[in-house]
Amino acid sequence: MKIQAAIVREAGKPFQIEEVDIAPPKEGEILVKIAASGVCHTDEVAQHQIIPVPLPAVFGHEGSGVVEEVGPGVFDLKKGDNVAISFGFCGHCDNCLTAHPHACESLNVINFGGAMPDGTKRLSKNGQEISSFFGQSSFATYAVTRAASAVKLPDGIDLAVAAPFGCGIQTGAGAVLNALRPAFCSSIAVFGCGTVGMSAIMAAKIAGCEKVIAIGGNPTSLKLAKELGATHTINRKETDDIVGEVVKITGGGAHYAIDTSGVPDFVRKALNCVRMLGTAVVLGATGDLTINVQMELMGPAKSLIGVIEGNSVPRLFIPQMLRYYKEGRFPVDRLIQYYDFADINQALADSSAGKVIKAVVKMPR
Repeated sequence: MKIQAAIVREAGKPFQIEEVDIAPPKEGEILVKIAASGVCHTDEVAQHQIIPVPLPAVFGHEGSGVVEEVGPGVFDLKKGDNVAISFGFCGHCDNCLTAHPHACESLNVINFGGAMPDGTKRLSKNGQEISSFFGQSSFATYAVTRAASAVKLPDGIDLAVAAPFGCGIQTGAGAVLNALRPAFCSSIAVFGCGTVGMSAIMAAKIAGCEKVIAIGGNPTSLKLAKELGATHTINRKETDDIVGEVVKITGGGAHYAIDTSGVPDFVRKALNCVRMLGTAVVLGATGDLTINVQMELMGPAKSLIGVIEGNSVPRLFIPQMLRYYKEGRFPVDRLIQYYDFADINQALADSSAGKVIKAVVKMPR
């Protein structure tokens, strides 16, 4: 079957929309007609080969659309179902079998290795195989994915709104609601006001946190954070002592902190702004970090943890967050700016430059 897909052939080069071939779904897989796909920093990281993915490749890992065809052994989805697609996982390792697919032992291979979980590829052009991404490659008009990675959407959900729930939104919201599970009237500091940070802020409001502190460098984003649930904001460009300010606001330090930036200095600040017995969460891909373990971690009995994909089981968590969205409690649509598929490079550039919080590309009808 011929489809349109945005291909990266060389590290750092722009996406090229080309006609390629897609193979039919195999056992346990589905073919999805993509309606929209979120643009995520991870796509850019892979485009530039900071995370190496075999090239040529089609990226995109926050797809949504309509099931066009189901492969053998798929009984819980049918043609015509609206779905959002999340990350890939094997489904049979110890972590997957104990409801931790976000910690699948083959997570990196499946999502960044360029092939489907069975080791084969579904995309090609003129006989040359093209790598997949996150088991979906949703920067395309159609995608093949494992049915287990697809989430059937509740009625009345706009496919373009649902798309980014597959990664960035569930990462931020899940870090709060699944990993931290903050106590009522507790305090939380969130470093970064992008999609992940804003999702964490909205989730903290749902959880009943008394003080929600948004930390960022864009006044417009900080203003929106306040509208979405932050009780306090700190402009990192105008504040010499971020940790001291958080301690002052919370009367001794936040109970929880989340870093979404991946900047080692901010991870350290997140750790230092929580009180004794507090927990700091790392959500961004972070390099080397030096801390004094006794003074900053063990002595005050703090925890520093990494969370992947919001510790979520997507088929359970995404529908719940979409219900919150329909109730007006999780207004994620306020983060989104839409682009035509033909403008995918502009969407990535605007996202990278911080001109938009969440870019979503829409496929031609």
